[in-house]
Amino acid sequence: MLQATPLADGWILWHEGDALPAEVPGCVHTDLLAAGVIPDPFLGRNETEVAWVGRRGWTYERDLDATSAHEQTDLVFDGLDTVAEIRLDGRLLGRVRNMHRSYRFDVTGLSGRLAVRFVSAYAEAEAVRGTLGERPAAYAEPYQYVRKMACSFGWDWGPTLVTAGIWRPVRLEHWSTARLARVRPLVTVEDGVGLVELHVEVERTRVEAPLALEASVGGVRARAELDGAHGVVRLRVPDAALWWPRGYGEQPLYDVELALLHGDGERLDGWRRRIGFRSVGLDTAPDSHGTGFTLVVNGERLFARGVNWIPDDVFPSRITRERYRERLRQAADAGVDLVRVWGGGLYESEDFYDACDELGLLVWQDFPFACAAYPEEQPLRGEVEAEARENVVRLMPHPSLVLWNGNNENLWAFRDWGWEPRLAADSWGEGYYLGVLPRVVAELDPTRPYTAGSPWSGSWRHHPNDPAHGTHHSWEVWNRDDYADYRLSVPRFVAEFGWQAPPAYATLRRALPGEELAPDSPGMLHHQKADDGNGKLERGLARHFAVPEKDVDRWHYLTQVNQARAVAAGIEHWRSHWPVCAGTVLWQLNDCWPVTSWSAIDGDGRAKPLYHELKRLYADRLLTIRRHGDGLEVALVNQSGRAWRGEVELRRMSVDGEVLGHGGARFAVERRTVGVVRVPRELLPAGPAEFLVADGDGLRALHFAAPDREIPYPRPEFDVTVAPGGVTVTARTLVRDLLLQADRLDPDARADRGLVTLLPGERVTIGVRGWKTPDAALARSALYCVEPTP
Repeated sequence: MLQATPLADGWILWHEGDALPAEVPGCVHTDLLAAGVIPDPFLGRNETEVAWVGRRGWTYERDLDATSAHEQTDLVFDGLDTVAEIRLDGRLLGRVRNMHRSYRFDVTGLSGRLAVRFVSAYAEAEAVRGTLGERPAAYAEPYQYVRKMACSFGWDWGPTLVTAGIWRPVRLEHWSTARLARVRPLVTVEDGVGLVELHVEVERTRVEAPLALEASVGGVRARAELDGAHGVVRLRVPDAALWWPRGYGEQPLYDVELALLHGDGERLDGWRRRIGFRSVGLDTAPDSHGTGFTLVVNGERLFARGVNWIPDDVFPSRITRERYRERLRQAADAGVDLVRVWGGGLYESEDFYDACDELGLLVWQDFPFACAAYPEEQPLRGEVEAEARENVVRLMPHPSLVLWNGNNENLWAFRDWGWEPRLAADSWGEGYYLGVLPRVVAELDPTRPYTAGSPWSGSWRHHPNDPAHGTHHSWEVWNRDDYADYRLSVPRFVAEFGWQAPPAYATLRRALPGEELAPDSPGMLHHQKADDGNGKLERGLARHFAVPEKDVDRWHYLTQVNQARAVAAGIEHWRSHWPVCAGTVLWQLNDCWPVTSWSAIDGDGRAKPLYHELKRLYADRLLTIRRHGDGLEVALVNQSGRAWRGEVELRRMSVDGEVLGHGGARFAVERRTVGVVRVPRELLPAGPAEFLVADGDGLRALHFAAPDREIPYPRPEFDVTVAPGGVTVTARTLVRDLLLQADRLDPDARADRGLVTLLPGERVTIGVRGWKTPDAALARSALYCVEPTP
């Protein structure tokens, strides 16, 4: 039987003649940080002080004894970041140049000093650029010339911390006769029968040895003889329970076990994974609105309630199984049912996809290409195909994985970012997205759809980012316009859109110790990576509020309110136009360090108000008020599996709390559809001092006819009391967008809700956990709401 020996201990990292303890898996930065050689690059402006780390070569060493009674011993690296040579007592075992691949070296009978010598990723990238020529990109760093996590070179939300190291586990594998080299599971369902085909490749030390495969799943067993190095085992599971995305059904998972047997029944190797039975398709048929982009799971057409995922730490080796599960649990709790793994990051670890399988989160997986023209010549072309083949097969068992995507924004960039004339006849990646990658997916994983890019209209007959065709990235609004402009169009699928806000107060305080916080203080500006980010924040805020000039606490609150409202404007509008629009994928769920960004959860794992707003926006049922001609209508979005019937109550109110008009209407909305109730003209708000309230089935929607800076709000008045497990607020006036910033009470405190608007006489209890000394006066100091314009 194959035996695996982990090689996590005994490593050292050489630094200026000193042997520092090294953690494997890990990276140079985390080892230097643990040894006190560098400061924490997440704090203050320390990032710039550690830039030298990414420019140097580094060597890891340990003793290795590969002697064994088995016929062969392999040294296996699950991940090396990125360009390295591996030597044993000076003997070259191999050279590597791809962070996204695993590597295996025959070390049978060898022992001695193992050295992994990393070359700077900058040196490799600059050498490749010198050979293949300059290619345009969104950023100046040379990330497109090396197969490495692109965002380690920095992004408009991330630091430039170019890593090196043994970033995934390493081990010795001892084996005899044969081992399982690759298992490719094709899992489908047909007429209620679960079908599993295990396509197996083996490596042998004895060519003549008779081999067999035995597999089991769901109480069904099958056996097949191996023909040379290849074999296929087929299993049929009657009455297979279907795996569904969250909100549509359960997530039953089946253990699949495979054994490689010698002719006499001796077990040589084994493979075990969890699978789920489900069908998945992508409807891109043309229609009267353009070209659709609708995911279909088990025959059910979905409106995808999505978020974009970036690496949860700029040092990915620090992301534990528990951390993946916590972050993805947060996503599921917010109503998310789709997570897009963005192309400037990684093929994530098994822990990520395991959690998605269990939580019912659909995964859209980008191949790692983002915002750059990528050369298609060697040495990159061979690396791209090799990594694609490995990772497609590695991730195939996961039922959560429903879509392969060729790249992030590169097809769009070719057409709109001035690349086309600059490139002339040079390769830029089109051959990957429209050639290599779809060929690999079609060959290895025909059970899942592939799309060439995001955004992508489906062909060059339409502009790559045409909202009427395929996927669309909506960035003009954040960059130049008011968020109300989200309501001007109905894209077929919004794969990126978002609005910035600073992280939680306690996150800022930890990241910027000792700094007097201000929007333009040195540390705040350093932790704002977007081009003109603060300018866009201020211009977006000024369209709705008077921008605070010196009150940083007020600025912090209002920018977080503006983020939540901006995202709400988009999602409410687009969801109300289902099935023309079939999904929204918020940019972004998470951060990789403390930063002002588009995230709903900041770099310390704290929820912004946007996160709590997502719970409302991505709920199965949503009430929203939208314009219709010169009037208003209430859209009732019913994404649940049951019909929705009830009554919507309408009130026209003044900001002083007076009810100026009242009405209501019965509604009946079938499952997975949108219903509409027209607002009578006599209930339409007449000017900025009036607003409309729609209540139905415990849900509420509000419509204010003017920006906040034009609304004559009364000065908010409310009472605060400490309640069991939280704080109760009772409004004596209209209180708009009340927010308890629980981390101001205690850095460990968390509130269970975000923004809430109270009408006069209404009350809300905000749950708070992690608050050690509850106090009403302290709670009041951490409560913020919209106030009258000075």
